[in-house]
Amino acid sequence: MMRVGSRLLAILLLGVMSVACGHYEYRIPPATVYIPFNTVGDWNTHGIAGAYTYKIFVKERQIPANFPYTALSETGFGGVLLTADMHGNFIAYDLACPVEMRRDVRLAVDAEKFVARCDKCGSTFDVFDNYGIPLSGPAHQYDYRLTRYYVGPGGNGEYMIVR
Repeated sequence: MMRVGSRLLAILLLGVMSVACGHYEYRIPPATVYIPFNTVGDWNTHGIAGAYTYKIFVKERQIPANFPYTALSETGFGGVLLTADMHGNFIAYDLACPVEMRRDVRLAVDAEKFVARCDKCGSTFDVFDNYGIPLSGPAHQYDYRLTRYYVGPGGNGEYMIVR
């Protein structure tokens, strides 16, 4: 009897381990992110105002056009999506779709539905309140979440988005 129980336990553990080993929550390759807002004026001009607002940063395409990118500025793998949740807390994500894993396949924000969508695979993500969890499409099926970046104060009181 003990042998059957041990065998059953071993099979269950192998099943759990195989599911856990095949589970990839974050698929976007590591990439440098450094977007400083050096003054309150910079944040007021280029940042976001409050709950359910967003801004997109893609250095190679100079988005936003008037942002003061420098040689040290970096915007991740596919760009950066800066959002704010319903409490006005800032959250940043990589813009690359985790299903497609290409720098040039970027999410588009649907501000009316409060989601970001990949036009290539059809996946949608909650980018305002639930930290980039997938809501539909292949990303939801495989639990491929958006890569998050740190948004917070820098050394001199300015805001920064970094990885």
